[in-house]
Amino acid sequence: MEQQSAGWYLKKNKSIEAMQAKSIKGKSAEEIKIAMGKAISGDFSPTLAIVFISVKQDREVVSGLLEENGVQVFGVTTAGEFIDGEIENGSIVVMLLDMNPAYFRIEWLETSQDTAFDDARKIAAFGKQVFSRPAFIISNSGVSLDGEPFVEGIIHESEKADGREVTIFGGKAGDDLELKSTFVFTNGKSSDSALIALVIDEDKIDIKGIATCGWKAIGTTKTVTKSEGNTVYTIDDKPALDILMNYLGVEIREDVETDLTTFLSSWYYPLELERENADPVIRTAMFANREDRSMVCSGRAPQGSKIKFSMPPDFDSIEKVVADCKTIKDESQQHADALIMFSCVSRHLSFGMVVKEEIEQVQKIWDAPMAGFFTYGEYGKAKTGKNEYHNNACCLVALKEK
Repeated sequence: MEQQSAGWYLKKNKSIEAMQAKSIKGKSAEEIKIAMGKAISGDFSPTLAIVFISVKQDREVVSGLLEENGVQVFGVTTAGEFIDGEIENGSIVVMLLDMNPAYFRIEWLETSQDTAFDDARKIAAFGKQVFSRPAFIISNSGVSLDGEPFVEGIIHESEKADGREVTIFGGKAGDDLELKSTFVFTNGKSSDSALIALVIDEDKIDIKGIATCGWKAIGTTKTVTKSEGNTVYTIDDKPALDILMNYLGVEIREDVETDLTTFLSSWYYPLELERENADPVIRTAMFANREDRSMVCSGRAPQGSKIKFSMPPDFDSIEKVVADCKTIKDESQQHADALIMFSCVSRHLSFGMVVKEEIEQVQKIWDAPMAGFFTYGEYGKAKTGKNEYHNNACCLVALKEK
């Protein structure tokens, strides 16, 4: 879609006012069409739509509806959707923003595990071409695609350009826990193996956020004795799948048709990787292979890594997430025009509908429109540390026009 010029973006009163945002939802494309008709008014003409949609819905039709109204689309399939505290499944939620089109770009690239790092570098290089201080909200499709190279590629290219710390947030696409095919999409494009980036000019839009978790490590420290990328073959020289099943009683799922046998209960017991000079990071075991007894994690577990298994958090975790988000408001982002949340599906599985309280309480901190979805992985920065790819985390992003 051809980019609009800055001069096109004038309100009815001929003056550029603060950015507005409205979140809408629907159980079908027709319901979204009706909701969008009610949302668009004389003083609100959205230019950008952040779309979180179930794979059961027709994303091409929804994208077409938005494009007909001159709206650019950042689209991701989900494992559950929400606006404010209203949690849905199998539905569509949309954050509509009337952000000045000169302040953002959407970049989209087909990708693979082999090209992920270089593709992320290309996204970062594009960002530096259009803005002096680009920030990146990203998502990728591909169920077993490791998210770490995307963060590493953006950081590598950005720091090479000017040395400053870059802003990265986002979430990995889902597919309602079918664990088959996830998608990202934009105007006229959709793929089950792609990287999409909403690149925002940080000189014009203030972006603050945080990634926080709450899973607690249990038991003794173990060692990843054989791994390749995000596939773990042995732990303490024993087959990784056997360790997981025997140690934690994880059961294999038989109801999913895939080359890899999937097991759902492992979402509750991810690996915590211990690291030197950095906080531990969580890695969810998503798939198992019956033949070689390996397991495929959502992110890398390097050979030689020290790990512990983790238990789901208790309800104090919700209080921690809310407190961390309140810190962002108190210290750096008093007001927000829009909120975007990327929350791991494991939080929904663990907390059930109580996760609604987490979403509601965070939204009330700023009392701004919110849209979010349950992810297969999250991108962002913890209170201390650097930008990373996370599992089992809640990532909150607050946007405010300067």
